[in-house]
Amino acid sequence: MPPAPLCPCSSGLRYRECCAPFHRGEAEPPDAERLMRSRYSAFALREVAWLWKTLHPSHPDRARPQDEVLRELRAFAQAHQYPKLVVMDRREPDADGLAQVLFFAKVFEKGKDRSFVERSDFRHDGTGWRYLSGVALAPRELAVPPESLTLATFPR
Repeated sequence: MPPAPLCPCSSGLRYRECCAPFHRGEAEPPDAERLMRSRYSAFALREVAWLWKTLHPSHPDRARPQDEVLRELRAFAQAHQYPKLVVMDRREPDADGLAQVLFFAKVFEKGKDRSFVERSDFRHDGTGWRYLSGVALAPRELAVPPESLTLATFPR
């Protein structure tokens, strides 16, 4: 029997012991980084219901019809491959409850590199951590290698 597959979030853990419990609704990610990793895995595995569930109530897509957003997420996820995620930095929640994660997502569409670096904002909604917003830049927009960035050096 072949070994269980590694989690797409690049944690080094097997999927079943990493992001699967979140995707199956058995647990909530304990912090913003784990939520972000679970969202990357959800794109890779086309778990669009998890992507919807983990949008913060203040996220603009929450004001749109759920079926429309799910359709768009599914189409985007199916059109791309997600080979690697690198988490470069994280910030614990501040006094307002805002946590941040800086990551480099390797993403390809029909062989074309669509990778990006994103500074994501997360806030707990009383049930779990949720994706609030993000600022994404393509590597070509950066003056330094993506993996060398920190939250302090990410271009504002």
